[in-house]
Amino acid sequence: MIHCFLAPVARSAWMLSFGIAFSAALSLSLASRAVADDVVILEDDFSREEADPAKEQVGNGWGTNSATRAKGVKQVDLADGAMHITMAAVADHGVSVRHDAEFRDATISLRFKLGKGDDLGINIADLKEKSVHAGHICVARVQLNRVELTDLKTGRMHLETRERRLAKKDTAEDKQRLRETTKQAPVKLTADQWHQLEVKIVGETMAVSIDGKQVGEFSSPGIGHPTKRMLRLAVNHSAWVDDVRIVRHK
Repeated sequence: MIHCFLAPVARSAWMLSFGIAFSAALSLSLASRAVADDVVILEDDFSREEADPAKEQVGNGWGTNSATRAKGVKQVDLADGAMHITMAAVADHGVSVRHDAEFRDATISLRFKLGKGDDLGINIADLKEKSVHAGHICVARVQLNRVELTDLKTGRMHLETRERRLAKKDTAEDKQRLRETTKQAPVKLTADQWHQLEVKIVGETMAVSIDGKQVGEFSSPGIGHPTKRMLRLAVNHSAWVDDVRIVRHK
């Protein structure tokens, strides 16, 4: 009788244990699949030297606008295992250091160092998108005292909006749209010190974290552009960059 009484209890306990184990295994499987679906599409630690130190030779698929906007003057230098970007005095445009990177959603991480008055833009572009100037989609720009997140596609780089603004014929609606497509967040960063940056784009939302702490988040339709094709590191004065990594999310 005792044996008959205990058997159902044992079976129930076994079934409960099996259910817990199965649920845990399923969760682990799903988590592993989520991780597996993330793909590293760019990784560079710049631990190399130029074949000719006098020339701009970034290598590893990187290109710059020095030839077209700085009369060929060297603006990007590989030094101390990092990339040093400095806008030349003869340049008529900020430095753009670009690399192909196709994604819809992704996390872009890198280390950076800024001096007083410096800035660094994480500019996302799609040169096949003809509704905007030069393919501009969105940008996260970092300075020592603030971070600015901007939807360029529906904001200031939208062709018609940009043309009216440059002609000083922008409308009240244009000005309102520019206000609605950008957001600023205050930060307090130490000059000439390395910091860790993470820019995460998911759907229409772009979030920025510095040194492991989220400092800004912004949602706007242009950020959700489905075919992002290029990373541009945009510098208007000077910046150090290292350990660039892009993880595409599926």
